[in-house]
Amino acid sequence: MQWKFGGSSAALALLLACSLLLSVTADAEFGVDADDFEDGQVEDVQEETVGADEELVYESPVIEPKKFHFADHFDDVEESRKLWVNSQAKKDDIAEEISKYDGIWSWESPQRIVWAKDKGLVLKSKAKHAAISARLRKQFDFKAEKPLVVQYEVTLQEGQDCGGSYIKLLSAGKETDNLKSFNDKTPYTIMFGPDKCGNDVKLHFIFRHVNPINGTITEKHCNKPKNRLDDLFKDKLPHLYQLVVHPDNSFEIRVDHKIVNEGSLLTDFKPPVNPPAQIDDPNDHKPESWDEREKIPDPTASKPSDWDEDAPPQLPDPDAVMPEGWLEDEPDMIFDPTASKPEDWDAEIDGEWEAPLVDNPVCEKTVGCGKWKAPLIPNPNYKGKWRAPSIDNPNYQGKWSPRKIANPDFFEDLKPFRMTPISAVGLELWSMSSDILFDNLIVTDDVAVARDFAANSFDVKRRYIDRESKTLWHRLMRRMNYKPGWWALYFLYLLIPASCYIFYLYRRAKEDAAKRAAAQAKKTDEPQPDEAPEEEEESDPSSERAAGDSSKESTPLSASPKKNTKSDLEDNVETKPEEPEGSDEPAQTEQPTTKTTRKRAVRKE
Repeated sequence: MQWKFGGSSAALALLLACSLLLSVTADAEFGVDADDFEDGQVEDVQEETVGADEELVYESPVIEPKKFHFADHFDDVEESRKLWVNSQAKKDDIAEEISKYDGIWSWESPQRIVWAKDKGLVLKSKAKHAAISARLRKQFDFKAEKPLVVQYEVTLQEGQDCGGSYIKLLSAGKETDNLKSFNDKTPYTIMFGPDKCGNDVKLHFIFRHVNPINGTITEKHCNKPKNRLDDLFKDKLPHLYQLVVHPDNSFEIRVDHKIVNEGSLLTDFKPPVNPPAQIDDPNDHKPESWDEREKIPDPTASKPSDWDEDAPPQLPDPDAVMPEGWLEDEPDMIFDPTASKPEDWDAEIDGEWEAPLVDNPVCEKTVGCGKWKAPLIPNPNYKGKWRAPSIDNPNYQGKWSPRKIANPDFFEDLKPFRMTPISAVGLELWSMSSDILFDNLIVTDDVAVARDFAANSFDVKRRYIDRESKTLWHRLMRRMNYKPGWWALYFLYLLIPASCYIFYLYRRAKEDAAKRAAAQAKKTDEPQPDEAPEEEEESDPSSERAAGDSSKESTPLSASPKKNTKSDLEDNVETKPEEPEGSDEPAQTEQPTTKTTRKRAVRKE
């Protein structure tokens, strides 16, 4: 059966593909991901209660000073500028021309404006050092037995190839009294946030631990999350970062309300908070007589008398015979007879000239040339160098290790949560990407307060962006999570209607070509009978003969075929309204056609 694609079939295929794309887009806007319920917590409850047609309106979140140690939504630009202080310091141990913190900070709306009154703090410069800081409204003291909650938004509006967007919680003290001198050496208590350079992707959580014995400070680095977070640096969307450190030394790190890392300050940091109770004695050395060998050669073994260490591993085959035709008198290499000494050859400098060696052409036509040697075979008497077998060492004392002594620097801090108090928050960055936007930065001691603040800012913003994506392509890309593996799937969706349409055009062109060929066949000097309808072409041949006989009776034949042909054409023109199929018999022409046409008999008066 031959399939014929018409316009309706092509349209049906296009509608099918469009419906698939629309279904995917609908899922992207209103679908619920499995990750939304990760960690046993429903993260997007508010989104479920908002109707599809309800208008989302952003209002700057209300900041109640008693609930926050620090909070800034950056929407009130004048008030926000009063909080933040640009650094005027210089970096040490670096060239003078690049040592300044001359990166530009600006309060402005995102490049992709959602609401005009939603502002953020934007790092405009790239490949420059930038530092800015703000004093906390009230100092955070870890002795209050309340959790530390740090939360802020980052939008990498130009993506990120190399650079950081982390924050530092600056330690209280003399070094942080003057925020204009804020630099990379300014002491901090916690550093938290994303960082990336090439394929090295990090989500920092570093705290500086104070040794309770000698007061030295050591940076403790949190173990990396199990899952990579590359997409955060690619999608150019706002992301919410939250760190919660509890008084029981536990911590959680969330990104967009989902836990990506958690653990304990005591066990999930390198180096560990508490040093070992015992260490190796640095003054202990291995004795010279200490025997660590588990196996030794058997001292009672001796080499057998028939053991020949000098026997070669291979020897010439005694049964081999030189092949017939081997030319021993012909060398396999000869001097090139076509070579000539260069004109600039100096015998005193270059030595005596000799023509280069080439393969002997005589050897190409025979088995071989030169001195024949029998092939080598393994020596059956070869045993190699004799070695005494190994036995257990009766004097084995085990692997030596230095003795353990009490660690003079040992301490046990069971409350690493009690860190150095925090007096300010700062951004000290260097990035190869510009327009990094920070927004809705808070420091508090109540997780519920931070969650409500995000619900009135970040969550509303992300719901609006997800719903009002500018283009269908952006929705598809976001649904694909910007992974190339999904591109092939959407390409197949688009390929289905395109393939159907191309096949339809091919069939149509083929039919048109057949029609043109048939029309061309009719363009000849000789008259051609008109084509009869398909139902008439399948008529009984006997009826055609009867019609021919009747035509012969009604129309007398002329003696000249050419004249008869001319009169037939004229008759066809005159009788066309009554006899559209012609009234002449094809057999009476000089070049009869292969098609049989049906003739209509005319009654004689």
